[in-house]
Amino acid sequence: MTSDATVVPVVSAIMIFYNGKRFFGEAIDSVLAQTYPSWELLLVDDGSTDGASEIARDYAARHPERIRYLEHAGHRNRGMSASRNVGLQHSRGALVTFLDSDDVWLPEKLVRQVATLDAHPDAQMTFGPTRLWHGWTGDAADAAHDMLRSVLAAPDGLYRPPEILRLFLQGEARTPATCSLLIRREALSLTGGFEERFTGLYEDQAFFVKTYLKLACYVTSEVLDLYRQHGESHCHVALRTVRHSNHRPTAALTDLYLWCARYFVRERVSDRTLWGALLSQLAGTWLHRFGPRRRA
Repeated sequence: MTSDATVVPVVSAIMIFYNGKRFFGEAIDSVLAQTYPSWELLLVDDGSTDGASEIARDYAARHPERIRYLEHAGHRNRGMSASRNVGLQHSRGALVTFLDSDDVWLPEKLVRQVATLDAHPDAQMTFGPTRLWHGWTGDAADAAHDMLRSVLAAPDGLYRPPEILRLFLQGEARTPATCSLLIRREALSLTGGFEERFTGLYEDQAFFVKTYLKLACYVTSEVLDLYRQHGESHCHVALRTVRHSNHRPTAALTDLYLWCARYFVRERVSDRTLWGALLSQLAGTWLHRFGPRRRA
C-alpha cells in the first residue's frame, strides 16, 4: 500500500510570505477548503520576523501529508521572485499555482481550473479575472468598492503566443493577478521561472511577459480568487513610497521595459509588431519622466 506522503499531487500551490501574519491563516485555510483533492501547499518563508514563520510551521506540522515549510538559508530575505523559485524547485505537481499570503481562493478554484486545462489540452496555462476585494472588512461601504480586475476584453478563448503579449504592450491587456494562474509544469521549463532581479515591484509582470511570449493560454471569465485590498500590501506600500503610481510612469516601470528589451534580444525576438509596441511604451515612459530636452 502507498502512503499518503509518497502520493504525488496533481497541483502544487506555492505561497510565499514575508511577515503579514494578520491574514496568513485565512489564506492557508482557503487552500485547505478546496473541493479539488489532489494538491500540495508549499509555504516559502522570505525571512519573516513577526510570527508568521511559527504559523507556517504549525500548519505544516498539522498537515504533513499536504503542507511543507521552506525557507532560504539563514532565514534570509531574498525577495518575491527568488522565493517563488524556491517553491518551484521543491514542487512535485504536474500543475503549478500561486497564492499570496493575504489573498483567498474560492473553494472551486482548483477544480474549475484543472477542468479547464483538461478540456483544452493545447493550453499551457489558464487564468481569469480577479475580484479586488475591499469587502473583507465586513463593512458594506467597503464591499461597495469591490470590482473585477479583467485581463482582456474577450475572455473564454485560447490565445496562442505572442498574441496577449502584443495586446499587453499595446495597452489592451493586463497581466493577471498571480493568484489567478494555473500553469503546466512542463511549460514552466520554457520560461525559466521568475526573474530574481525583480525582488518585489513588477516581479509578476516580468514573469508574465515571459509566459505571454511563449505559452498558449486559455483565458476564462470565471472569478475564482479574491485579491485583498489593504494598506499594508506590497502594492499599497509602493504607492505610498512613490515607487509605483497608477497615474504616471516611474523608474521601476522604465526598468521593466528595459529588461523586456534585453529579454527580447536574448530570446531573438524578431516580431516587428512586438518590438514596435515595446519601444513605444519605453519612449512614452522616458518622455513622461524626463520630458523633451530644452535647447540652450
